Amino acid sequence: MIIKEILSILEEMAPLAYAEDFDNVGLLVGDENIESTGVLVCHDALENVIEEAIAKNCNLIVCFHPILFSGIKKITGKNYVERAVIKAIKNDIAIYAVHTALDNHKNGVNKIFCDALGLINTKILLPKQNFIQKLITYTIPENFEKVRNALFEAGAGKIGNYENCSFNSKGIGSYMGNENSNPEIGKRFEFVETEEIKIEVTFEKHLQSKILKALFTNHIYEEVAYEIYSLENEHQNIGLGMIGELEHEMNELDFLNFVKTKMQCGSIRHSEFLNKPIKKVAVLGGSGSFAIKNAILAGADVFLTSDLKYHQFYESENQIVITDIGHFESERYTKNYIVDYLTKKIPNFAIVLSEENTNPVKYL
Repeated sequence: MIIKEILSILEEMAPLAYAEDFDNVGLLVGDENIESTGVLVCHDALENVIEEAIAKNCNLIVCFHPILFSGIKKITGKNYVERAVIKAIKNDIAIYAVHTALDNHKNGVNKIFCDALGLINTKILLPKQNFIQKLITYTIPENFEKVRNALFEAGAGKIGNYENCSFNSKGIGSYMGNENSNPEIGKRFEFVETEEIKIEVTFEKHLQSKILKALFTNHIYEEVAYEIYSLENEHQNIGLGMIGELEHEMNELDFLNFVKTKMQCGSIRHSEFLNKPIKKVAVLGGSGSFAIKNAILAGADVFLTSDLKYHQFYESENQIVITDIGHFESERYTKNYIVDYLTKKIPNFAIVLSEENTNPVKYL
């Protein structure tokens, strides 16, 4: 397979448009137009992982964390980032990162986290904002179904667990073409009034060009009237963190020991116990201190995340147990998920799970 073909599959798994603005996702190193000899999936594309890819004849590395994150002005091999990039380039190895594109996906990092703990009734903790747009267009009844179906096919009309959602209303449209017009109905300089159907659909904003192409390709008019609005609605199926429930409540100590075993934690730091049973659990893989208030507002009994600072434990305000289970640990099973996904999509291709442990934090 050409690397570009594999990247298209990865984008189906974690659309790059889902990533946070601060992030650096997608193809970071390498040429997407060459043939792939195999894919190595890892957590961090460090120098030892590049060496593993060489040894296993994989010229595409799919990593969770981007090895290139902040700006870089020199590549001289003076730090771990530069050494990894140099080794990858020297050996014609491409590096592709998913990071927050997978964090924000409803089946991504936090759903994997929830599944590892057996949580049920899960939903997004921080739904993504400013991600939904609305298209309004008008056409004659004879052209209505063709246009609407094309919009659905392009990805419009999806709301939560429903597809093919639209609102349609009848009205009278009017127009008069000038000397350069070629109207489908009527003649130049003729004032025309005709029955039209108004079509309203919502769509994810990164699909706009695809939606408009479908509209223009299938609309009968020479000039297509349409409007696009940005909505303030939250996207309930895209966002950071997740909240769910245990099938059976547990006391606080038993629950944290359960988490420690399931997520293979070296240790767990936590705020003061509240002597209340744990039933509702909020999770956010990676650094999640910014979501403490959201977890409280969602009614969670406990919030599992990582990279918490000393004073942030005070933010529990005796309303919730806040825990830091470790950054790597909270994302532990992500690379396994990517391997499983790629293996199902391209079963007769070499998809390799990295054996390197790239967790920089060690425990006594």
